[in-house]
Amino acid sequence: MESNVLNQTFSFELKIASFDIPPSAVYPIFIIGMLIYLFSVLSNLTILLLIVTQKSLHKPMFYILFSLPLNDLIGITVMFPRVLIDIVTKRHTVYYPTCVLQGFLLHMFAGGTLFVLAAMAFDRYIAICKPLRYHAIMTPVTVAGILALAWGTDFALILVLFLLQARVRRCRIFIFNVFCSNVALLNLSCGEDTTINNIYGLFITAFMQIVTIAVQLFSYIQILLTCVFNKQSNAKTKAVNTCLAQIMWAEGPPS
Repeated sequence: MESNVLNQTFSFELKIASFDIPPSAVYPIFIIGMLIYLFSVLSNLTILLLIVTQKSLHKPMFYILFSLPLNDLIGITVMFPRVLIDIVTKRHTVYYPTCVLQGFLLHMFAGGTLFVLAAMAFDRYIAICKPLRYHAIMTPVTVAGILALAWGTDFALILVLFLLQARVRRCRIFIFNVFCSNVALLNLSCGEDTTINNIYGLFITAFMQIVTIAVQLFSYIQILLTCVFNKQSNAKTKAVNTCLAQIMWAEGPPS
């Protein structure tokens, strides 16, 4: 396939890889996929609406939590519908600007999940380890600052990643994946040196993982120490529930 696209003039209408699905399974897979997508959308919208409408949830923890289902909605909406439509229509094409937008938002989704989980862990650390100062520390301004830092850092890192990718001249027209990403877009290049792109991509991946995991580990350790040394049973229960909730979100947030 690669030999067929190397020498072609770059076109804004790209060809994209597809799943190898037997004709008899196309519509069953489309229906199942659409049901999964609709269930995910409904679940995330329900969480968002509950946080907005229930005054009892108007707390710093839930303001931060609000970002997770919102981020998840963006991720699944960017990914699922296009793939499902492609399965049925069998067009296997994507418009270049749309491909760039999808890749950018998918990278934002992945990084956003990590940063928001770290923000949630920090909030729980303050709530359990410094309960008397919680409301003095986690003011609306502080919460807004934490969210701005999480999303701003994510946006800045991904923006630079795609700006570096945009400078590369393109000759190929085939995306070797069923969705667009930075790597897939770089593979459209005319064989140019993409060392800087690769190094920066590895750097931001390591940076996101190390920073967010460090914040979560610090918070968990402090919470567990509070759980061990605090003689009050309700404090221990609160600490354990917090750790379990965080682990469940980290392992599989709603999708």
